[in-house]
Amino acid sequence: MIKERLGNRIRELRMNTGLSQEKFALKIEMDRTYFASVEAGKRNISIVNIEKIANGLEVSLSELFKGV
Repeated sequence: MIKERLGNRIRELRMNTGLSQEKFALKIEMDRTYFASVEAGKRNISIVNIEKIANGLEVSLSELFKGV
């Protein structure tokens, strides 16, 4: 499913930053439990929150979706 593939991609990019879920969620001003469920592929996330995550990862939207 696309939610799981996107969650895996976000996790991969976040781990490359060296930040924990908690620290990354704080950085992008998102609830940690919500962010964890995004990474787990359990959320149908809005485009606004996708952009917030991409900005926090310092990647473009196209880079975020690469391979998804």
